[in-house]
Amino acid sequence: MDNTDTYLLNFEGYYLVRFTANTDLLKNLDDFEIRDNDVFIVTYPKSGTVWAQQILSSIYFEGHRNRTEMVETLDRVPFLEYNLLIPLQIIYIYRNPKNILVSYFHFSNMMAGLQAAEDIEDFMKMFFDGKVTGSLWFDHIRGWYEHRHDFNILSMMYEEMKKDLRSSVLKISSFLERQLNEEDVEAVMKQATFQNTKFDPQENYEQILKHDLGRTDEGSFLCKGTIGDWKHHLTVEQNERFDRIFQRKMKDFPLKFIWDLNEE
Repeated sequence: MDNTDTYLLNFEGYYLVRFTANTDLLKNLDDFEIRDNDVFIVTYPKSGTVWAQQILSSIYFEGHRNRTEMVETLDRVPFLEYNLLIPLQIIYIYRNPKNILVSYFHFSNMMAGLQAAEDIEDFMKMFFDGKVTGSLWFDHIRGWYEHRHDFNILSMMYEEMKKDLRSSVLKISSFLERQLNEEDVEAVMKQATFQNTKFDPQENYEQILKHDLGRTDEGSFLCKGTIGDWKHHLTVEQNERFDRIFQRKMKDFPLKFIWDLNEE
């Protein structure tokens, strides 16, 4: 285990946040008991994790979608930041990596427990070197795709979920074999809207950021996740360089990506 980095803990080749990593827990994950009905949401950081937690909680718990149970989403769907366990059901959500880069840059600069970057150029180097929590994005998405037949896995594109939330809710509920009527679907969709999630303390983790993770400013934990927002942050040269690296590493990768709001 590498203990030389101030911000990152290298556990068996995977980078975790040193500030929050529990090494005793990590060493004993082999003994973690997985139940037959457990469902894992798997994402690379800044790929819609909290949003997916909210959708899943609303599908499973009537009290969550109609607000009769005041249970925080984190308690219903806790984080487990290391990919060692083999659950029976996995929902894997992947996102346009340019938007991940931009969102991750802002998030890292907001949190004292993460290494801040001087500018987005500096963070691009960290991102492409895999020296961030979650390690290299290319390895993450390729690894899960190449082992897709080893699991009962549903792959969802973040951008498609944003464009057609209803279909996504129905697809997820079908995968989980949860029967929802029309009223239930509408309630799940309402709970999953940006406005609802952003201002609901049960779902936006603002207090956790402030007290547990060392928040450094008043920025919001949840951003709108607008498709194509990277265009407002990357220069032409940075975008072209990103494209060259992406094409080199992903030229034979079959999953499609949506880079712009108007793309189909």
